[in-house]
Amino acid sequence: MTAPLALAVVGSINVDLTARTARLPGPGETISGGRLSREAGGKGANQAAAAARLGAAVRMVGAVGPDADGAWMIDELAAVGVDTGAVRRGTEPTGVALIVVDAEGENQIAVCEGANGEVSLDGVDFGSDEAVLAQLEIRMDVVEQLAVAAHGYFAVNAAPALELPAAVIERADLVIVNETEYALLPALRTARRVAVTYGGEGAKLFEGGELVAAAPAVKTTVVNSVGAGDAFCAALTIALASGVAPQRALEAACAVGAAAVADPRSQPLLAGLEEYLPEA
Repeated sequence: MTAPLALAVVGSINVDLTARTARLPGPGETISGGRLSREAGGKGANQAAAAARLGAAVRMVGAVGPDADGAWMIDELAAVGVDTGAVRRGTEPTGVALIVVDAEGENQIAVCEGANGEVSLDGVDFGSDEAVLAQLEIRMDVVEQLAVAAHGYFAVNAAPALELPAAVIERADLVIVNETEYALLPALRTARRVAVTYGGEGAKLFEGGELVAAAPAVKTTVVNSVGAGDAFCAALTIALASGVAPQRALEAACAVGAAAVADPRSQPLLAGLEEYLPEA
């Protein structure tokens, strides 16, 4: 039996406060009749939880506050099998995301970074056989340091859309963005390998600006799109870092994303990655 991929996820950990409403409010508008939930979230934690459920051996590098929410977030990660030894207890409160989700699964999100601004690589080492996945809900200087410190497969989910330093683009084995982020980051046109998601239109994989794979979206009932992109990122990183061919990896990631949008949680329940891989 093949050993699971070792994966370090470096990123944000948030409490998601989610209001589910019939529709999204417009500027200055109040929408009544919502239902509030309080769950584990943050792009980093979402990707770590998804990767663990998909079968990788995952550790989380991040920061939470000295509050009860911080202890809760660590417990939630540990409960799905994520190693939390590199999650720091910072001085700022645990990060919070304020989310509104409508009946079609569309969302609006405002993030308060809190302790995520204290994420550090001090005392953290990465092995040559350990893949690393990062996002941009942490300080960019940490991502820049990571580009040097990561010795194995290095993937970056460039979300939210911020200008990536040239050194990060040159080092990254994989950059993952949605179509809006891709349009806002022209430097990615020449990146080594870029995956672009197009929502209901599926995803494409580019190498040096050339299209090398495309996969349609898997039809499903959309319940919540908040964690779908994170599940996609986890699946694609695990598959490509494990040597799965680009086309199969992209199709599997789209299938995982579809499973995620059909789940109301930001950290959806998922099967092992092999369940989503198409026939070779």
